Amino acid sequence: MEKRDDLFSKSYIIAILALFSCLMWGSAVPTIKIGYKLFEISGDETFHKILFAGFRFFIAGMMILIISVLSGKSIKIYRNEIRRVSLLGLLQTAIHYTLFYIGLSNTSGTKGSIMTATGTLFPVILAHFFYKEDKLNNKKIIGLIMGFAGVIIVNLNGARLGGGFTLTGEGFVMITGLTGAFSAIYTKKIAGFIDTFLVTGYQLVIGSLFLILVGYFGGARLEFTNQNIWLLLYLAFASASAFSIWTILLKYNGVGRVSIYRFTIPLFGTFLSYILLDERLLGPNVILSIALVSISIILINIDGVISDKILE
Repeated sequence: MEKRDDLFSKSYIIAILALFSCLMWGSAVPTIKIGYKLFEISGDETFHKILFAGFRFFIAGMMILIISVLSGKSIKIYRNEIRRVSLLGLLQTAIHYTLFYIGLSNTSGTKGSIMTATGTLFPVILAHFFYKEDKLNNKKIIGLIMGFAGVIIVNLNGARLGGGFTLTGEGFVMITGLTGAFSAIYTKKIAGFIDTFLVTGYQLVIGSLFLILVGYFGGARLEFTNQNIWLLLYLAFASASAFSIWTILLKYNGVGRVSIYRFTIPLFGTFLSYILLDERLLGPNVILSIALVSISIILINIDGVISDKILE
């Protein structure tokens, strides 16, 4: 019977699971916009957005822990593990999404999407310095450039960027790229000796409590209806499934090999925004972006694919 670490290290398994996670994260973009309407959150109500995010991630974390209990797993963690998981929750959920929501509220959607996409570069680049098996080579560098170009093309949409650069706008969104990269590296470190579902569940709960407190102290309150509760549950499921799968993949693989797939998140977001929000779908731009991102994934993972074929 195939070992779990061998199974989750196969290139086609990584591709399937990573793309599903990115689909879930990409679906969150139009779903959150729908949520703003259902919760009646206006553009300048930053603390309401943070509170909305807090509820989303709290429910997601509880989903994971409840599933763990129902499957017969113990959700008990030791004192030293609580410290590590809490640090991850503050970094990956609390700080990351506080900066992200504030940043997006102070910049345009087009610039925000592009700045978010640049954050995809950081995990692959940082992995070069942290892991011997994740070094950059010519293929990865070319792949990164092509993937980054694809994300820019699909997000430009003919819009003029303009407006300059501000620390609390574009700056905060760009910083989330770094927090996300360090979170991925730290996740891989602690997932080696703490159950991956516990890591994901507890970090989401701990980080979300911080977001909820920030939202409440900022004066935000949310009114719940049948419609927005179902939407909130979907967003929670998307986070729970995506974070759980991502943590498992990071445990058994290099950070750079997994994180490159985050390039597809804006692509999924664009297609689903067209379907759910009736936004204009770019023709040639989207086709070119898909081609660039696909080639980028192939270039970065081709060595792993060859290795899998040799081992089979």
